[in-house]
Amino acid sequence: MRHDKAAIVLDLARRMAASAEGLTLDDMARDLEVGRRTAERLRDAVLYLFPQAEEVSDPPTKRWRIRDGLSAFQQAPTTTELLELTKAAETLRRQGEGGRATALETLELKIRAAMRSTALNRIAPDLEALVRAETIAVQAGPRPFEDETTLAAIRHAIMAGVAISFIYNRGSRPGERREVAPCGLMFGRANYLVAAEIGSDQPKTFRLDGVADIQVLSRPAAPPEGFDLTAFANRSFGIYQDAVEDVELIVLPAAAAEARVWRFHPTQTLVDNADGSVTVRFSASGMRELAWHLFTWGENVRVIGPERLEQAMADALSEADRAHRAGS
Repeated sequence: MRHDKAAIVLDLARRMAASAEGLTLDDMARDLEVGRRTAERLRDAVLYLFPQAEEVSDPPTKRWRIRDGLSAFQQAPTTTELLELTKAAETLRRQGEGGRATALETLELKIRAAMRSTALNRIAPDLEALVRAETIAVQAGPRPFEDETTLAAIRHAIMAGVAISFIYNRGSRPGERREVAPCGLMFGRANYLVAAEIGSDQPKTFRLDGVADIQVLSRPAAPPEGFDLTAFANRSFGIYQDAVEDVELIVLPAAAAEARVWRFHPTQTLVDNADGSVTVRFSASGMRELAWHLFTWGENVRVIGPERLEQAMADALSEADRAHRAGS
């Protein structure tokens, strides 16, 4: 059996051990991105290598699972896995998100404590060397606000399906108490609560650094039916949500290579043009944030549409010009 095939079999065994109800053949094919016949062969390999695997009847189909998990030897993490966990914690801590960083650091300690001493001794020198050899480049921008009490209250309300209230010191009604149905959290250059105000079915964003005196209420409150946090986040170029528009940009030949590996938006399509330029198309809201980003491309980007994006760039230039003239 080739090494890559063995890795896939072990991956499937882990998935079967991690599933309480077990996996169907269709689940296996989907998760491993293989055909059904290949999934059958991989399942048979797992059943041969792991006698504790069992078949669960779930008419009209069947499921397979491995009860009681896999042994510590089979589950030992690799040097690369521990390295990436350490780097993720370091990134969060440098961004000012100490609570989330501590959660990952605690997880790393638990993993190390569960490892056999021989395995830990084997990877420790390599891990230490790689941690010293790799670092995170910190970019300029706002430090994300993180208050563990606020995050804990929001997460509790989401799990309990109840409303929260808080004083919001930003937006169009600063200082007013809001009562909302929490839909989720978005983490990035700034951290946001996504929630629908009671009586509305339109979720919007609230910056966490503007939230004060948060209270978890007993009143039931759920996100709007069919709400999808990922789809909501993907509507906007950044965080700000307004009307979604079709964006078309031309990146000139001098920056075309960079554009081909740049992720402007999850919905983007790229087209190579005969003159060496690249056409970028996507649908998004947040034209002001997009305008700010396009300034970083200098003279190498042309806006084809929409008109609102062109206007946002013109307004930003005018505001900057007025501010600098006033200062001088």
